[in-house]
Amino acid sequence: MRIGIDVGGTNTDAVLLDGRQVLASVKTSTTADVTSGIVAAIDGLQRQRAFDPAAVRAVMIGTTHFINALVEAHRLAPTAAVRLSLPAGASLPPMVDWPQRLVDAVSGRSYLVHGGHEFDGRHIAELDESELRKAADDMGAAGVRSVAITSVFSPVNAEFEARAAEIIAAQLPDVAISLSHEIGRIGLLERENATVINAALRELAAHIVDGLSASVTGAGITAPLYLSQNDGTLMDVDFARRYPVATFASGPTNSMRGAAVLSGLDTCAVVDVGGTTSDVGVLRQGFPREATTDVSVAGIRTNFRMPDVLSIGIGGGSRVRGNVTVGPDSVGYELTSKALVFGGDTLTATDIAVAAGRADIGDPSLVSHLDKGLVRAALEKIAADVSDVVERMRTSAEPLPVVAVGGGSVLLPDELAGCGEVHRPENYAVANAIGAAIAQIGGEVDRVYVIEPGRRDAVVEEAKQEAVDRAVAAGASPASVGIVDFDEVPIPYLPGNATRIRAKAVGDLQLGA
Repeated sequence: MRIGIDVGGTNTDAVLLDGRQVLASVKTSTTADVTSGIVAAIDGLQRQRAFDPAAVRAVMIGTTHFINALVEAHRLAPTAAVRLSLPAGASLPPMVDWPQRLVDAVSGRSYLVHGGHEFDGRHIAELDESELRKAADDMGAAGVRSVAITSVFSPVNAEFEARAAEIIAAQLPDVAISLSHEIGRIGLLERENATVINAALRELAAHIVDGLSASVTGAGITAPLYLSQNDGTLMDVDFARRYPVATFASGPTNSMRGAAVLSGLDTCAVVDVGGTTSDVGVLRQGFPREATTDVSVAGIRTNFRMPDVLSIGIGGGSRVRGNVTVGPDSVGYELTSKALVFGGDTLTATDIAVAAGRADIGDPSLVSHLDKGLVRAALEKIAADVSDVVERMRTSAEPLPVVAVGGGSVLLPDELAGCGEVHRPENYAVANAIGAAIAQIGGEVDRVYVIEPGRRDAVVEEAKQEAVDRAVAAGASPASVGIVDFDEVPIPYLPGNATRIRAKAVGDLQLGA
């Protein structure tokens, strides 16, 4: 047995699975401190289907803690960005394109130091260790608690980042250090941004992971705890402490993976209608299609692994107004006190669903007075907006099946204009928690290789093998690992037949290992 939990802005969902069979599922309100909501969800599973906590082999949690902390600019550690690039790369300093409120929230300091590599691994300049020591002294005096180190082309050669980390750690032993080659992809500024965000969240990550672990052990469960990553795979708690940025899109990703399992469709569009937003993504071979462009997070451009998801402000808690607009603002987790069906005074999309007979929650008599024209118009508006987003996510003329999941998916019709039938599988309301529970372990390589004549096959094989080895090292069962995604893009204008190769391997979690 395993437990999957997904913490959303409105609801915390939990499922108890035996293999792929759902034994119990609950939906509780997300709490301000989050962990008590998780405790309540596990208690709910126990009440619905009594189980021996010792029989649970693993607990998987998808959480919005970290992205919310960044968006709200809340509880971020004082952070320094160290860039190894001089004499090049000085015209645009670190955090140059950040919103000022976020620079202030992380007390952002930046340092430019000699170092960095060319695309083929040659040195731009030698690493200046005395500059680094001087920077470390300044950081210590300024009260910096987390450091992000970025070197030019470090995904090709990470030697300078590793050495810089040693030097700074020797002078500031209590400071958390994040290295860009472990976090982002090729592309200096975006990779640096992702690394600085990660560094700013490191203290919070330790606090939250401890809280999540406590809430699970408090329920008597001693099984290992895993957190969901952006690409639909899992990471253990130690990895989560070091790379909190890898959890940012775990909510929509879990819903998409759950939709694939529940519907039996591994290539489709998934519409996840939650309490606050509707997230639309595309599955290819059972995994979310990844964004190929830079992804903006809280107004900051980044290039770490993120699913290609479009979100619109339509959910069960969306406010409905008289001239028939739905959202984008939502009552969120206050739905059970503010919606009309719960005796509140705010007309929400949930009230519309109840009035139309699509949902049976709260007191239906409290919405019986709603004008039928208003109800119909609101539902048509929701269907049109969602249909438009699905259309925008299509990349070919081929028809794309649509799977609707999430508690708010009762708002969608059985057919979407231009998209055809909407599949709404069993247990659709907790697809996100199911996605977390069945998630696998992954490993990825994304690097520029210089391919000598006649060596292409050997280089490709080497990249694929490294991805497989990374998945196994992360906890995948070796026999189950396979390559699920492979990309090979020659880079023009660079000498030496430079080619960017990306390989992703995925396998089943080795339980009890």
